[in-house]
Amino acid sequence: MTSPTGAEPLAEEREPTEAEKGRFTDSPGGMDEHVDDSEDDDGNEEDGSGDDDGSEKDSEDGESSDDSESDEEEDDEPVLKYSRIEGSIPEILKKDSASAIAVSGNRLVALGTHAGIVHVLDLTGKRLKSYKPHLASIVDIEFDETGDFIATASIDGQIYVRSLSTPEFYTSNLKRPMRTIALEPSFASRSTRAFVAGGLAGSLIMYDKGWLGHRETVIAQGEGPIWQVRWVGGRTTGSGGFIAWASDAGVKVWHAGTKAVVAIIDRPAGSPRSELFKPTLMWQDESTLLIAWADYLTVARLRARAGAGAATNGAAQVPPYTLEVTSVFQMDACVVAGIVPHPLPPEPTASLPDHEDDGKSSHSTHTNGTVATQDSKRPVPPIPHRRHSVQIPSAPPLTTFLLLTYIPPPSLLTAGDEAEQPTDDSVSFKRRAAEPPELRIVSRTTGEDIANDVLRVRDYEKWGCNEYSMALVPGEGERLYVVMSPRDLIIVRKRDKRDRVRWLVERGRWEEALKEVEDLEPEEGDDLTVEAIGQKYLNHLLDEEAYDKAAALLTKVCGRGKTKAIAQRWEEQLWAFAGRGQLQAVIPYVPTDAPRLDHVVYEMVLGHFLGRDLGMLLQTVKSWPREIYDVAAVIVAVKAKLEKLEKGGKVERQEGGNVLSRQEEIVLLMECLSELYTANRQPGKALPYYLRLRKPNVFELIRDNNLFTDVQDQVLLLVEFDHELMERRKKEQKEGSKQVSSEAIKLLVDNIHSIPINRVVQQLQKRPDYLFLYLDALVEKDPHLVSEFADLQVKMYAEFATSRLIDFLRASNYYNLEQAFQVCKERDLVPEMVFLLGRMGNNKAALTLIIERLGDVHRAIEFAKSQNDDDLWEDLLRYSETRPAFIRGLLENVGVEISPVRLIRRIRNGLEIPGLKDALVKILLDFQLQIELLEGCKNVLEGDCVQLVEGLGRRQSGGFWLSATSKCPVCSEPLHQQTSACGASSLTLLFLCRHVVHASCASGGNHLPLPTDPMMRGIGYGAEPGRKISSTIAFESMIRPRLRQGCPVCHAKDANVAGAGDYSAEQGTSPYPSRPVGFLGRAR
Repeated sequence: MTSPTGAEPLAEEREPTEAEKGRFTDSPGGMDEHVDDSEDDDGNEEDGSGDDDGSEKDSEDGESSDDSESDEEEDDEPVLKYSRIEGSIPEILKKDSASAIAVSGNRLVALGTHAGIVHVLDLTGKRLKSYKPHLASIVDIEFDETGDFIATASIDGQIYVRSLSTPEFYTSNLKRPMRTIALEPSFASRSTRAFVAGGLAGSLIMYDKGWLGHRETVIAQGEGPIWQVRWVGGRTTGSGGFIAWASDAGVKVWHAGTKAVVAIIDRPAGSPRSELFKPTLMWQDESTLLIAWADYLTVARLRARAGAGAATNGAAQVPPYTLEVTSVFQMDACVVAGIVPHPLPPEPTASLPDHEDDGKSSHSTHTNGTVATQDSKRPVPPIPHRRHSVQIPSAPPLTTFLLLTYIPPPSLLTAGDEAEQPTDDSVSFKRRAAEPPELRIVSRTTGEDIANDVLRVRDYEKWGCNEYSMALVPGEGERLYVVMSPRDLIIVRKRDKRDRVRWLVERGRWEEALKEVEDLEPEEGDDLTVEAIGQKYLNHLLDEEAYDKAAALLTKVCGRGKTKAIAQRWEEQLWAFAGRGQLQAVIPYVPTDAPRLDHVVYEMVLGHFLGRDLGMLLQTVKSWPREIYDVAAVIVAVKAKLEKLEKGGKVERQEGGNVLSRQEEIVLLMECLSELYTANRQPGKALPYYLRLRKPNVFELIRDNNLFTDVQDQVLLLVEFDHELMERRKKEQKEGSKQVSSEAIKLLVDNIHSIPINRVVQQLQKRPDYLFLYLDALVEKDPHLVSEFADLQVKMYAEFATSRLIDFLRASNYYNLEQAFQVCKERDLVPEMVFLLGRMGNNKAALTLIIERLGDVHRAIEFAKSQNDDDLWEDLLRYSETRPAFIRGLLENVGVEISPVRLIRRIRNGLEIPGLKDALVKILLDFQLQIELLEGCKNVLEGDCVQLVEGLGRRQSGGFWLSATSKCPVCSEPLHQQTSACGASSLTLLFLCRHVVHASCASGGNHLPLPTDPMMRGIGYGAEPGRKISSTIAFESMIRPRLRQGCPVCHAKDANVAGAGDYSAEQGTSPYPSRPVGFLGRAR
């Protein structure tokens, strides 16, 4: 990993040494009353003592395996990335060196130096403020939660708290070198402004603000130097907060609420001096404390004590919380200079094996995502025992540890007095060049390395463990860490997907890189795109000759769309494959739309198929849109190859080593041409290939594209193909199903305007059976259409449908009688010959054929009836005189055409006629039946007449309703009208048809005498009742001749029916007879 400025690498992965592979073990115990005693190590030491003799041999045998392991580890992906903070940092640390660091939630960096200066910077290295609160090295520095207050502790004996935004500050001089300081949580918002500090004086003092200034409260003393103190609040848990500090005695936790020590974690037995490797405390949250002390890591958890309460009977108050050590790890050959929690996605948990192999214990080591089992001389670390207790809320999520480690000389890890006294060998005390620090990610559950990077800080050879520090950048957003050395500030962050893609590209893991880059959002000017990485991957695959895999990648790399750039990328790749002779690999992925490529590319693909795979050529022609390539050019190429094969050209080997026969290749080429011509809107040129290929949809093609003129010269081929289809359908259909019709014949008959009949007949002469079907279909449509082919039809019917010949002869008048008779005579078709002889007028010859050849008296009688010729009857009677069977037949079938008496008189005396009696009886019965029928008809007629006359009389003599309000149907006026002042009534006429009208509304009614006329009195009209009927009849007889048209209503109806128009009383005489007047009377 290199810095952004191109300087020397900040971090590099390193291979763990043999000792580091089993670096983390549990503490041997005795650190706290809450930790179970570890198992005895004696057995393990004894087991390990015997391995020294073979160590040299083992190392020699393992050289080759170490090389392979190192190669594998070089491929492990790093988890973190590093960059130096530049800006003002090089200038600040040019003459000074960094000694302490803190980072605030608003991402400000407070850097303390050995000159006692505090520099406030941002994460880019820009200096915002500097001030000098001390005269000597600043050994501890801390921000409050708001980032406004900075607290520092120095070896000059002073502690200093200052606000960056106000003049507020607090200072105190303890006259002894200070080592640590911590602000109370929510320092800026609390009025107490409390903080704790400690140093080499061995006292931990709390300062809180009162009325008269800060008062001091001694929390601890007499425990040796206070190396570090950290204060955590209790806002979430409601605990009131805790203060943890580390001294030579160990780590203590003090509850701010009860002002009592909750627990003590003893200093690890045999650990080196604290001034060499200072302890580090880190509150992961309000209930979890991380402790790093030299080569030991401890995780402690605060829990609420069950049943804790106030003291009774003068007893001391029991703290409401207890501290439980959940994990203890010991590191091999290195010490911890800094520790922070580091969240990672859930990782696979490596379980500790319970078995032993050859008397040696082993444990699992997890490094960079791989699990390997390493032999170890150390005992299997026991899982710490956890007490049952009430758990504090907001338990921390499972995390890993991010450790800043330092590899010291092995002698410095020796405990106590042994390390204090020099030996006679002065060379061991000579200062060695220090190793660079390492940044490790360690599993919290198993203590195994997940990642291990070496930090190449400036002048690392000069620095010791206490000169390094690491701070977590609090707050939301990206999780960052800052690593401090005397000459460097390094930002550490998790690698993102872009870093992973770059790492994969550097190692040539193209497939993984391409998969990862698909999920990245593109950035302007970024080279991490699917196209860029895919192009490199494609080049790699082509160099490796993995053509199929490279072709499958084209869609992802070249993309989809209608832009010119995408199309150009596709074309370049396709030409690259073609140049390597691997076009067949990429053809399945060639796009036909979005993007649409140059037509030359598609024609190149079709040309490849034409030479190597005709089956794929046909499939491609069917599936590709016609507009993407030059169809005419492809037709020329395919047609040329077809002609070459038909002339005997060489059959080429197909793709995959298949060899097709010549006929198979011809069929495929014809199918291609039929598809190409159809796609090129030339169905007429495709028709011959459809017919040769026997395509079932040829008739649809002809109808849909109106190819009737094109089929004029393909009639025989079309009908033959249709006949094959008919035979196939007949086999498929069940017995008794509907007869299959000829689709070709129907097409020819329905389109005689485009396919002339003469042309069809000429082509079908070679197949008379097809010609008969065609002509017969024309006769069914319209017999006049084949009038000129009537003689040919007679022959066709005589050969293929003899039973239908007689019907044709009767229906048609266009054939030659003599030729038709000759055809029938050749085939001895007697009924047809009889019909033709009758048509020609040779009735006697026809009758002779019926009598002599057929011997059918009934047919002879029918023939004689149809001709209605008396001479023919005479010939039939004369011929029958000597043939009793004919005589009997004539007697049984005689009718109105010939009298039975005439036939009976022609019978010779003594001629024996079988069945004569029955025949005569039948004749008599027939005549008797006829007479009875006539009499019955007469009786029925008479009865009907009588019934109709009676009904007419009843209707005419019956009465009907008539009132004073009844109206005249002619003038629509009331029939009863007063015509004068004297009150005389007008004359009203009543007809037998039951129409009543005014006399004036009838034709001639104006000239009728009125009832008051003296002449009417003379004939007795209006006299006494005895003479009323006779006088009425006389009056009727007088006025009947004067009514020229009878009933005017009925006359108008008759006139309308005849189209003579509406009736008018003023018109003259009518051509229709008048209706008789049935009754004459007066209106009342």
